[in-house]
Amino acid sequence: MLLPSALVRPFHVLAPDDDPQPAAPRTVARDLLLGFALWVMLLLFLVAVNSPVEPRLYGGTLLATGFLFHAVACRWLIPSALAGRRPFGNYWLKAFLVLVASVVPVGLVLLIITSDPEVMVGLNVFLVFFHLLATAPLSWGIYHRRLRRHQAVAGLQQELGHSTASLDLLRSQINPHFLFNALNTLYGTALQENGERTAHGIQLLGDMMRFMLHENHQPYIPLAREIEYLGNYIELQTLRTATSPDIRITTSLSEAPPAARIAPMLLIPFVENAFKHGISLQHPSWIKVTLHVEHGTLYFDVYNSVHARPAPGLADEPGGIGLSNVRQRLQLLYPERHELIIRRSLDEYFVHLTLQL
Repeated sequence: MLLPSALVRPFHVLAPDDDPQPAAPRTVARDLLLGFALWVMLLLFLVAVNSPVEPRLYGGTLLATGFLFHAVACRWLIPSALAGRRPFGNYWLKAFLVLVASVVPVGLVLLIITSDPEVMVGLNVFLVFFHLLATAPLSWGIYHRRLRRHQAVAGLQQELGHSTASLDLLRSQINPHFLFNALNTLYGTALQENGERTAHGIQLLGDMMRFMLHENHQPYIPLAREIEYLGNYIELQTLRTATSPDIRITTSLSEAPPAARIAPMLLIPFVENAFKHGISLQHPSWIKVTLHVEHGTLYFDVYNSVHARPAPGLADEPGGIGLSNVRQRLQLLYPERHELIIRRSLDEYFVHLTLQL
């Protein structure tokens, strides 16, 4: 059923930048900026209270190296350690190596500031153990807290994407109950007038509308039903173009395995697009549709001719849910499980979809 426009609310789908991953450069840069601000505030406070030189040196160095280590840990150490069998142990070992490697550059800076080798050595040893025992676990906890938040936002984004795709499907449909009543009337009239071809076309359209009403809103349906819907649509379009000898429509739709299932209305937009843009009543036109399943993978190809202008009467129809919506649904429902290739030349349009069911 159509939704009243007053009840339709636009969804705000969160962009990836709304909550970047913990290892994203933007997140690391934000932490460094915060650390720099705190470092400046700490130094200004120590100067304002006339603190001795040692607290300024220890506090400033500890805060500066701590935020630098935190940035390195979140950007490289923790993400690389998560791939191992013992993530925290792997991370802790890498943190120790990084802190040991930082002894030389940090020591040189301290030696330039203090000119005292004993202070330089003592402060360096203190920094290594402090960051290893305090800063490293703290960075680990902050990273995982952000990771859980990012995963929660990603899940919400996927749910909103599903809702948006479903809403687009609803907007693309007309009221099927009204059509059923009208089709039944036309079907009876066609039979009374011995219009078998017309009656057959009405029956095909009725089967398609029944599919849209009862199965289109399910998450997944048997692949055989989707193929049946494709066949009905192509046969109905063939009836419309049967009087044009220059239009060739060939199909090869293999039988689907009984257990194969697919998201409904996922294939038909490609065929709709082929009839919308590939058929001309003034020029030779052709469409070829092939589908087969092999080892749990669906292979779907649609070829059609291309014309400078769409044919009147055949290309004025809306293109169903649209190719952009299909791309979105494929990304949401079959991530990393599909390959969609669309190519166009001067006289041919080609779509190839590989889908792991």
